[in-house]
Amino acid sequence: MGKIIYPRIEINIGKIRENTEYVVDYCGKKGIEIMGISKGICAMPQLVEAMVEGGIRKIGDSRIQNIVNMVEYGINAQMYLIRIPMLCEIDDLVKYTLGSLNSELDTIKAISESAKMQNKIHNVILMVDVGDLREGVWPDKVLDIVGEIIKLPNIKLEGLGANVGCYGGVLPTYENTKILVDLANDIEKEYGLNIETISGGSTLTLDILEKGEIAKGITQFRIGEAILLGRDTTNFRIVPGTIQDTVKLKAQVIEVKTKPSVPIGKIGRDAFGNIPNHKDMGNIKRAIVAVGKQDCRIEALTPVDEDIEIMGGSSDHLLLNISNAKYDVNVGDIVEFDVFYSAMLSLMTSKYVNRSIVG
Repeated sequence: MGKIIYPRIEINIGKIRENTEYVVDYCGKKGIEIMGISKGICAMPQLVEAMVEGGIRKIGDSRIQNIVNMVEYGINAQMYLIRIPMLCEIDDLVKYTLGSLNSELDTIKAISESAKMQNKIHNVILMVDVGDLREGVWPDKVLDIVGEIIKLPNIKLEGLGANVGCYGGVLPTYENTKILVDLANDIEKEYGLNIETISGGSTLTLDILEKGEIAKGITQFRIGEAILLGRDTTNFRIVPGTIQDTVKLKAQVIEVKTKPSVPIGKIGRDAFGNIPNHKDMGNIKRAIVAVGKQDCRIEALTPVDEDIEIMGGSSDHLLLNISNAKYDVNVGDIVEFDVFYSAMLSLMTSKYVNRSIVG
């Protein structure tokens, strides 16, 4: 057994498989297929395989490099690029994916040209902006752009999609999911097309599905967080039926000292341009662990020991108040953290954080 290196992110593969099985089964009974989103784990092949074993047939990722890696690893699933494609990646897009989410006609034309040269059919899910103001065509422009898309060779208009929550914080509702269903009906009437996929949401849309408040006709959710963490950050809730302790961060203590809780001297901006605000708690016992903002969004970490408090951090250091810790913390000890979505995403992306699969 090799030396254990910290910081390390530990992912329980068995629990992710269980979460996948639950979400796929729950949504499947309501007529909704799941596209598993792999970007939160940087498409780590063993974990994506667990999602496939749990019933996922379509995998979506926002990075073409991740998709290439999954295909070359041998992941047995249909691949979709879920970020609007860049023109510089069109040839790889056509080569390695079945389909992609799109909103720009010029991009779809470029995909058509590449697909024709590669003798492939590329599926397009046309994204519609239902109010969150990230990507998407305005609803009143959809019929016109569909009319142009269906003229293009080697392109299949698979369906329509929408995103909410990720940029503008708009929550999914019956009304904004019904926009997609109504547009799909309009397309079928206007052009005689069968719209097979209406990709109407993500983890946060599970909430209105559970409440029965989603428009009838939605056929697909694109889900990552509920599978990987059993959580819904936007609605600030645990997803019923899922397991939450799937991912942990373990970081090693490099200093333990008793110091004042308020810095001494004139206060300016920190290394990230912010003016710190320190609460005066007198002298406190503090620990520093070797992980920082370069590796992780520290606001999305929670110490497993609820009596340890995160005070803040710099690019390479995370400072903890351990005055009330349940155990005696010393240099070399390991502090464990629960990980929320944005922390997982950054930790998995950092080359300075080791990855370990358990379970």
